[in-house]
Amino acid sequence: MNTRILKANLILFMAATVWGATFVAQRVGMDNLGPFSFSGIRFTLGALTLLPLAWRQRRLKPAAYEGVHGRFLWIWGSLLAGIAMFFGINLQQMGLVQTTAGNGGFITGLYVVIVPILGLPFGRRPGTGVWIGAILGAVGLYFLSVTKDFSLAPGDGWVLLCAFVWAGHVWIVGYLSPRMVSSVLACGQAAVCAILSLIVAAFSTETITLAAVRGAAIPILWGGFMSVAVGFTFQVVGQKDSPPAHAAIILSMEAVVAMFSGWLVLNEPLTARSLLGAGLMLGGMLIAQLWAIKRP
Repeated sequence: MNTRILKANLILFMAATVWGATFVAQRVGMDNLGPFSFSGIRFTLGALTLLPLAWRQRRLKPAAYEGVHGRFLWIWGSLLAGIAMFFGINLQQMGLVQTTAGNGGFITGLYVVIVPILGLPFGRRPGTGVWIGAILGAVGLYFLSVTKDFSLAPGDGWVLLCAFVWAGHVWIVGYLSPRMVSSVLACGQAAVCAILSLIVAAFSTETITLAAVRGAAIPILWGGFMSVAVGFTFQVVGQKDSPPAHAAIILSMEAVVAMFSGWLVLNEPLTARSLLGAGLMLGGMLIAQLWAIKRP
């Protein structure tokens, strides 16, 4: 392995580590703030962090935003991606109130299996690896989350819904990213997510106080700066030089980091049943991603 690929793989591993640890930050942050309040403040910080880069790249490529089409795509693209992000992140936040960081990480990771399945209505047939991955993911979800009375553990149902929303978000960004400057899309969707989250928080029973924000300062800083700004930047930089097979494996480690971060920081239990479920889900995610890559 040459130095350039090794460096790219290390950068991707840092992104996966940041995202995995963010599940702990999301849980800890809600000790002081409600789900929508935490999301709103976190993504406001993320959008403000990305704003200088987005503004600079927008000035370097002004033609992309001129005319009716450019303005339409910039505004409505950010709105569409931001609305999907709003539902995805807040379903995840609501689920993390009642489930562990580890469960949240692995169940959210199922989106890598769901993405190709959502292509069925558009005539895109998933390969064999996706169906194997889906079966392993479903069996793993049973061991990880289903209780003795055959119902999902509290909170896991919300996170499973969030995985479907994140899969839809991948399709939206997949359409928009070749047509928009990446930093502008990232900043725009984060801003829309922040505004919607704060609006819902204001009209709900959640209360935002200065003391609560101070109490959640470290999780907010981690979730806003490290996850939204640094994590996504690392992903973009790393995937420029990392082979797709390497990137698929490394980024899937986000779920593993989430589980062990929850165990290390929050003393979340690691039972034989949960480890079996997590292993099956990780195997399903990897097979779904790597099956197509290994084929000619």
